[in-house]
Amino acid sequence: MKGKEPDKFFNVILNSIADGVFTTDNDGKITFMNKAAEEITGFSNKEAIGRYCFDIFRADICQTRCALKETLQTKKEIINLNATILKKGGQKVPISISTAVLKNERGQIIGGVETFRDLSVIEELKKELAEKYSIGDIISKNHLIYDIFNILPDVAESDSTVLIQGASGTGKELFAKGIHHLSRRKEKPFIKVNCGALPDTLLESELFGYVKGAFTDAKKDKPGRFALANGGTLFLDEVGDMSPSLQVKLLRVLQEKEFEPLGSTSPRTTDVRIIAATNKDLLKLMEIGKFRDDLFYRINVVKIELPLLSQRKEDLPLLIDSFIRKFNAKMGKRITRVSDQALRVLLRYDYPGNVRELENILEHAFVLCRGNLIDLDCLPKEMTGDQTEIASSLLTDEKNPLDQAEAETIRQVLKKYGGDRTKAANELSVGRTTLWRKMKKYRLA
Repeated sequence: MKGKEPDKFFNVILNSIADGVFTTDNDGKITFMNKAAEEITGFSNKEAIGRYCFDIFRADICQTRCALKETLQTKKEIINLNATILKKGGQKVPISISTAVLKNERGQIIGGVETFRDLSVIEELKKELAEKYSIGDIISKNHLIYDIFNILPDVAESDSTVLIQGASGTGKELFAKGIHHLSRRKEKPFIKVNCGALPDTLLESELFGYVKGAFTDAKKDKPGRFALANGGTLFLDEVGDMSPSLQVKLLRVLQEKEFEPLGSTSPRTTDVRIIAATNKDLLKLMEIGKFRDDLFYRINVVKIELPLLSQRKEDLPLLIDSFIRKFNAKMGKRITRVSDQALRVLLRYDYPGNVRELENILEHAFVLCRGNLIDLDCLPKEMTGDQTEIASSLLTDEKNPLDQAEAETIRQVLKKYGGDRTKAANELSVGRTTLWRKMKKYRLA
């Protein structure tokens, strides 16, 4: 009787914790399951005892990477591996798994133990935050982008021509798609043309199409992008690279809503909304005669200017999390986050290539990362340089990287409103007392 007292004692403890716990023998058959595990999986202790863990657990990693089996083979613990299980009733439940071996008093391995935590509430909160800070595929909590978010539905509802200006890699196409998907044209095509990627003759035929016999190889009629986008949106990327002769033809379409395919003498009507984008200063191009004044005023009805990524550093954690989810799905990996040291390096970098460069950096990290954590050695060498020196300098930096991002956001919003704490608090969606506390914390008061 006395020998059973410790077992009873431990069962009481295990049944009192919120995390699910189950143990298996060396063959992977369940020997114990606590009450939290019963609630999370939907299976009772009686149903589970004696059955293989994959029959009860039914995780999406059971066939590709069984965490408990891996631990029993390598004798190494696994900590916080993300997975999704299938509950008894068929619902999917996101969880975090940790595993370890079980040993008897003689040090012999007699099985394994797995603890797991239900992440449903956390995932729901992440989803709510993502919805709050996103429109379509655009993610941001930067006040400059947030100002654009506020006007984007109104811009989309109108049918006015839009000009999006911003450096390469700032996400001009994403904003164009966002406008299209919020508009009444969302069920119609979204067609893109890169005006800087094609020579004049090809670009003209791409835009307006051609009729059979227009030139030697024109064996049959071919519709252009204006025809393909009819009823929808035509996105003219890098419009600043368009030649003066094509600018004249584009101006005619904007003014008269009609165009002529190459080789045709009869005009075709079109119902297309134009969104133009450029990384160049069109006003300077106008001054030197490389961009027509009348075309500029036609496309500059609604202007959206996108900030550099270096101006919205507080968005880095959101963007990194988004790219991690994207590349996990694309590459079949289960990377959960970046280390604090790697995040500090990412936050200190200036990103001359903007969001596109950040995406490329994380794709590079995914290729090299073998575990579930992106560390310094996964980042491009041009960012980290001498890792010993980098690690040393980062260790002396006691500031939390997320705090640095928050402090920068508050600094920018206060600057925007000339130090008016009431207006700043309203934009940041916090109380004035909370803002004041954070200002003192970051020495901004």
